[in-house]
Amino acid sequence: MKLLVGLGNPGNKYKETRHNIGFRFLDLLAKSEGLCFAAAPRFYAETVRWESPAGRVLLVKPQTFMNNSGEAVGALARFYQIAEQNIIVVYDDLDLPVGKMRIKKGGGHGGHNGLRSIHAHLPSADYVRVKVGIGRPPYDDITAWVLGRADEGDRADEGRIFAALTDELDSLLKGQMDTAANRIHLALNSGEG
Repeated sequence: MKLLVGLGNPGNKYKETRHNIGFRFLDLLAKSEGLCFAAAPRFYAETVRWESPAGRVLLVKPQTFMNNSGEAVGALARFYQIAEQNIIVVYDDLDLPVGKMRIKKGGGHGGHNGLRSIHAHLPSADYVRVKVGIGRPPYDDITAWVLGRADEGDRADEGRIFAALTDELDSLLKGQMDTAANRIHLALNSGEG
């Protein structure tokens, strides 16, 4: 089984914020597959099982707030005996411009508090990251930026990224990271010129 984790903060107050990109992607995926998240209090998360074309996947939305996301991810990985290589985390990235996405395996947390927590609760950082760009604020207040609502243009870019990611999710779940990343890059950049 694989873990597909979307990062965000629980509650309606945060639903539309830039920081909740991971939650929005999993909500969209669950809706398209006819799945419904249920509370899993033992794991500090909302989860749903998905029998994907690539095999069994547990969709996970940690309910601990972003800074403690690792509590849920670590608990689920231990319970289901899932190796880090079989964990994919979707989250917002300040260092990528809006409309861009990057897939990477392993590495540091880049200052992202959700990843920092995951690092602390897993034996290694050898999991797959799907970084969705939210860009940096034109001013210095990072907290206000990530907890702010994206404008219409940014949400349109988010929709394009989600569509491209959904199209390549099977490849990503099968471990074909480079193939998925290349096809997504082509899909997102085909209109530029």
